[in-house]
Parts: sequence; C-alpha cells; structure tokens
Amino acid sequence: MASASDTLKNLSVRPEGRDNVNLLMPKLQYRFRVAFTNFGIGSDAEGSVTLTRQVIDVARPQLQFAKITVPVYNSQIYLAGKHSWQPLTCNIRDDASGIVSKAVGAQLQRQLDFYEQASAASGSDYKFQMNIDILDGGNGVKDPTVLEQWELAGCYLEQANYNQLNYATSEAVQIALTISYDNAVQTDGAGALIGVGGPGTIADSISGPDQGTASA
Repeated sequence: MASASDTLKNLSVRPEGRDNVNLLMPKLQYRFRVAFTNFGIGSDAEGSVTLTRQVIDVARPQLQFAKITVPVYNSQIYLAGKHSWQPLTCNIRDDASGIVSKAVGAQLQRQLDFYEQASAASGSDYKFQMNIDILDGGNGVKDPTVLEQWELAGCYLEQANYNQLNYATSEAVQIALTISYDNAVQTDGAGALIGVGGPGTIADSISGPDQGTASA
C-alpha cells in the first residue's frame, strides 16, 4: 500500500514543504472580464459599458465537430466534419436605473423591429462583438495581466430570459442572455493565436501570415 509520502510525490507535491516547480498555477474563475462592442444602442457606448460592469458569470466558448463515419472493409473510421460553435450563456444584473434592460431591449429591437414586425436587412445591422478576458493579478494596484482572451465575432442574442421576481428573497434581479456567434478566436496574453500550429496574431487568422513578395 502506497504511503502518504509516495502519494504526494506522485502529485508532484514535496512533503518537506519546499518550493514545487512542477505544480502549475491555475487560472481562477473569478478573475475575468467581459466586454461588449456595438451592443444594443450602437454608436452610444453607455449601454455596452454598463452591461460589461454588470456581468455575473459567463461560459467560455464550446466547439463541436460533426462526426463523419467512413466504412472501411469490415470496420469503420471516423473523421472530423463541419464544426459549429455552441451558444453560450451570460448572466447579468439588472439595475435600478434601467440602463441594462434598455440596452438588452435595444439589441432585441435591432434584431427585430417589434413595432413594425420587420426583420433587419442583414446581420451587420444588429450583430455585435464580445470579448472574454481571463486575468491575473491587478487587485486595483496595477492593471491586470490578460492570460487568455476569447474574441467572439458575429454575435446576436438567441434568447433573453428576464427571469422571475420573488417576494422571499432580496437577491438582485438577473437577465440571462443566450448568445450565438459566427466564430471565436482564442489568443494568449501577448495576442498570439492558441492552438493553430504556431505563433500568430488575430489578423493572421483572417488574412494569413505575411508571405512576402514573390520574386520575379
């Protein structure tokens, strides 16, 4: 039977209390920020900024590949098919001044004119951008360091749940937003793309890295 000391060694924890260089510092769930661009009111940034400050929690993007089954002789193999980004949920606090609910209502109105029952002419008329930053440090003394950033493009509200009211509690009223998006780009704190086979930038993911000028 393994001793407690052996178990600690297997976990890369030194029982003597010495510094452990093998244990990686985790990212912490509460150190994050969410920023919305072109949300709701459009050119008026008040709604977007206030919405950012009222975020309670947010889910990171989820990617799914369709499975392609290929029969081979008396067996079969599997390949990755089309990919899709799954909708994420962001919960926000509603405020007494009504700025948050107005911003959400304005975004919904951009997606569909409820008075005229008319849809927007194109996605560019209502889609917004969303950034999710995972942070480290700061604590008000200095600007926090961005450890990881998700940039979500082509966002729109798939669902807005204004939730219930309850006489039995004094908790803040929340609005749950289900957000769909066209694409998500993950970068590290330096802006380099993560998981694309090498260093790069967000611009590289759109236009490709600079290949230089072809020689004659």
